[in-house]
Amino acid sequence: MELRKRALGLSLGLLWGITILLVTWWFLIRGLPGEYLTKIHTVYIGYSVSWGGSIIGFIWGFVDGFIAGVLIAWFYDFFSKMLYKTKQ
Repeated sequence: MELRKRALGLSLGLLWGITILLVTWWFLIRGLPGEYLTKIHTVYIGYSVSWGGSIIGFIWGFVDGFIAGVLIAWFYDFFSKMLYKTKQ
């Protein structure tokens, strides 16, 4: 079985992007200090614990998750073919 790289990339990209978005919104709505979330700024340029920053975090999270999904699918397919060769 071969994994579809774009499908897994889109799935993980949306999952991670929405996670960043919702966690930021949760902190904003609850009025929690964003000490831990501000650390994300070191990785995602332009991110901040704000409404606009959550959109930037969603975009960066989507890109990050998409790349991770494509790489996971590629490695899975590579090792699957290498380890489980089928006889024809």
